[in-house]
Amino acid sequence: MCEAGTRLYASALRSGRVTRAEAATAPCLMDFALLHPDPDDPEWLRPVPPSAALAQRLQPIEREIQERRHLTVELTDVFEPFLNISAQDPSTTHAITVLEGVSRINAALDLATMECHTEVLTVQPGGGRSEHVLSEALERGKAVVERGISIRTLYQHTVRHSLGTLAYAEQLAEGKVEIRTLEELIERLIIFDRTVAYIPARSDRRIALELRHPGLVDYLAQVFEHLWRRATPLTEQLPYSPPSNGVTGVQRSIARLLVEGHVDDSIARRLGMNVRTCRAHIAKLNATLGSGSRAQLGYLIAQSGILEDKD
Repeated sequence: MCEAGTRLYASALRSGRVTRAEAATAPCLMDFALLHPDPDDPEWLRPVPPSAALAQRLQPIEREIQERRHLTVELTDVFEPFLNISAQDPSTTHAITVLEGVSRINAALDLATMECHTEVLTVQPGGGRSEHVLSEALERGKAVVERGISIRTLYQHTVRHSLGTLAYAEQLAEGKVEIRTLEELIERLIIFDRTVAYIPARSDRRIALELRHPGLVDYLAQVFEHLWRRATPLTEQLPYSPPSNGVTGVQRSIARLLVEGHVDDSIARRLGMNVRTCRAHIAKLNATLGSGSRAQLGYLIAQSGILEDKD
């Protein structure tokens, strides 16, 4: 109820009625049906007794509560036969949980975030994120940091060219957030307090696995730490690697993956760049090494020694 309506309703209860002109200044009173026409004088309105108004407002709420109670009883009756059935090995019942659908995955991540107390470790392969994704990540990140929880995130080197990602990192820089980058990363990984981890179970990331087995989670945490030691802080320049025989460090990485048999899409995904950029680098490799075909390019890469120069 609006402030003007509160004052006018109290005045109407004390005096027994108010004019229509006065009521016009507080339309919420009519919206709440707290005034009704005076049968003796149409220019006046009389207040509905508060007990009657309250009962009218409470009735649908009480009806909904009653319906909820009935539903609770029905659900209890449905699940009661299963409550006494226990798994043969309770210790492994929830070691691995399959989460199908984006909404269920996000709900599990939100719950794990709320239950987190000390640290979050994340691996985020790929290039720069969209403004919408970064905005949501910033909101979640701030909420976590404000609770004193540390965050360590691994991105790929390609995010260094993403203004959105750099702005996101800058806004979280004052909190307990560290970001490092690597040229190549494993698939997406999120670990909370080293007790629960989430990994994708399908390439489209619409199915994920929630892992709570201590051995699995500890292994994944060790993988993260291994990658973390090799990574470069986002605030630092990447180690300078001068071109060798006219081939840059990124092109050497692409060359290595080409020799291993990866196709353009796979190479772009592994290095966190789009396919068009990947193909542009391959075209430069062709030009530099004098190749006229993909098969010849693989041979020339092997003969050129550029992969040995990388090490």
